[in-house]
Amino acid sequence: MTDLLEASQSADSTVRHSRRVLFLGTHGQANIGDELLLDTFLTQMGRDHTYAVNSYDPAATSAQLRDRFDVTVFDTASDRVGLVRHILRSDVVVFGGGNILKELYRSVGRWTYSTLVMVLAVVLLARVARKPVLMANIGIGPVSSRFGRLLVRMILASVWLVSVRDAGSLRFARSVGCPPDKVHLVPDAVWVRETDVLYMPARQENSPIRIAINLNKDVDVADEWDAFLDRLVVSLNQVAATRPVEFHALPMQCGFKIGTDLEVLRDVLRRVDAPVHFHAPADHDHVAAIIAECDLVVSERLHAIVMSAILGCPVIALPYDVKVRELAAQLGIRERSFDVSADLDPAELTAAILHTLDNAERERRRLLMVATAKRRTSVAAFAAIRAWVAAPTRTWESSAT
Repeated sequence: MTDLLEASQSADSTVRHSRRVLFLGTHGQANIGDELLLDTFLTQMGRDHTYAVNSYDPAATSAQLRDRFDVTVFDTASDRVGLVRHILRSDVVVFGGGNILKELYRSVGRWTYSTLVMVLAVVLLARVARKPVLMANIGIGPVSSRFGRLLVRMILASVWLVSVRDAGSLRFARSVGCPPDKVHLVPDAVWVRETDVLYMPARQENSPIRIAINLNKDVDVADEWDAFLDRLVVSLNQVAATRPVEFHALPMQCGFKIGTDLEVLRDVLRRVDAPVHFHAPADHDHVAAIIAECDLVVSERLHAIVMSAILGCPVIALPYDVKVRELAAQLGIRERSFDVSADLDPAELTAAILHTLDNAERERRRLLMVATAKRRTSVAAFAAIRAWVAAPTRTWESSAT
């Protein structure tokens, strides 16, 4: 790790100078994963720049960033004039992380193409204004319609460079005509983070097994949601009947929308015949502290799974869309991934939970090795992003040099 960091810092030393960066993403929705991405990107790009950041809650986002960065936060929903002004004033535009290019699920309650159309409008305006645009560490999908594919094709044709966080997104980008020297594969941005909580707490004899549960209502087959939850409760009760356990609610979103993670977890875990602890974490540090105290995480959300791997906590994935399925494949946990949109077999999930608990120490060591490898790759990826911000290019090979 040291030699890679030194190489990265050496490369950065020749290109560090202040730029006006318009940084766009899904911020201010009380989603800890999205706020973690924002914190990660700005930390990695550095304090030398002046940032403009969009947010659905400008006050909260300003409070998160203002002590560390020279940042102006504008309202995503209402300040369209501010968005245009920041595009015109910026030196570069960066879309950072997340599944930015996607069709929205019916459960979201908005037009399917609203996100894609908004992103296209931004990149076209930036193109007219001759502003370099980078989409960094993003995911693509779900996009299943011809019109959605057309929108993604137009967006990718209008940006300078793209990096994607999973193989499925890379295949999709290339399938709509994105050239190989314009798009490349990198880890999710959060893998770059290091933590001093890389331990499993000492367990007292006869203490209960702690299992953290994360659920997210935004699913691709909403009609199956209630049936899935019923089957999940059956499985958790089977585990509780077999082992001394306590369950910990691990919400990654506790506000902004109806049907937050916390609301879903309250409804589900109150039906479980075992001790339950409800948490309402305010930030990623609190989430990390909860995970570090648990023996296993059962999670839908991508960044709860990533954080679990970084912390060396064994995880069962409950994929609700393509990005989590891709992550499960990356982590080598497909055999203990149970799709939310499929007919869940409670007995199979129970068996997977028990098997993972029985092999927890071996799995912990394996996940820490995976996280270390991804961190090394992510360090290099962020060095390339910093180089691009300083001197934008239209190919990754040019940016690397």
